[in-house]
Amino acid sequence: MSDAFVLLEDGKPTAQARGDLLVPWWSFGKTVIAATALRLVEQGRLSLDQGRDGVTLRRLLTHEAGLRDYGGLPDYHRAVAAGATPWSRTEMRGRAKAERSIFAPGEAWAYSNIGYLTARERIEQAFGAGLGEAARDLVFAPLDVEGVELALTTDDLDGVRVGTAQGYHPAWVYHGLFVGPLTAAAEVLDGLLGPSSPLSQASQDLMTRRRELPEHNRPPWALAAYGLGFMCPTTAQGWVAVGHTGGGPGSVVAVYSRPEGGRRTAAAFSLGEDQSPTEHRVVELLAVGAS
Repeated sequence: MSDAFVLLEDGKPTAQARGDLLVPWWSFGKTVIAATALRLVEQGRLSLDQGRDGVTLRRLLTHEAGLRDYGGLPDYHRAVAAGATPWSRTEMRGRAKAERSIFAPGEAWAYSNIGYLTARERIEQAFGAGLGEAARDLVFAPLDVEGVELALTTDDLDGVRVGTAQGYHPAWVYHGLFVGPLTAAAEVLDGLLGPSSPLSQASQDLMTRRRELPEHNRPPWALAAYGLGFMCPTTAQGWVAVGHTGGGPGSVVAVYSRPEGGRRTAAAFSLGEDQSPTEHRVVELLAVGAS
């Protein structure tokens, strides 16, 4: 069972348990990065389809650029567990052999944190400031969501529920670790898909355009799929959830919406590193409401 959860219906909270708990958003930050990038695209400050050797922003955000990941490196996990100082981006890319593509851009799909780091770098260059400032101005402020920060140092995790990851350095999340209330995560997702979204309908449709990934199926999802900054899996009951799961040392967060049949959004957080119980809790909330 999740340590905390929140349920929104039509943008209004209908149930919550410790929804004000400050938590690490882990890979739910990819949804924030994608939305920030699309705001810049809409403003003409970034291009979705220009990029050296076919590594476009679109392909970075859909995990179709062919870039490697550092998540599978044993040395990475050993260094994190030992409380080591985070590697520089250059060292990390070297250890991950990031210069060697897995496949030609656009030809396949592979989850890549390095891809989202590259997207972050393009956002910062186009915006002229850090990712935290860009996300605040382009996503959080238009949605009237407060209390979310991009953690840059260990001090930025003071008061944040990290479980066994005491002393964790957020720079190990190279694409950026947002932290904030669990309620705020639900509000961000609900707002991005709602009638007052800062994103155009075309951008929302782009984010929810699904690439089915049967080889990645796992409970509670009957069919895995990914969009642009969104996981878009199908449940065993046959309806599609839109959002993102994130996990790191000591905790898991899952934030999903069920757009069909009235807008309902749920977020859940739990300690431990097994993603399944947290995702199951979200599916329960989206299916029948809070118990």
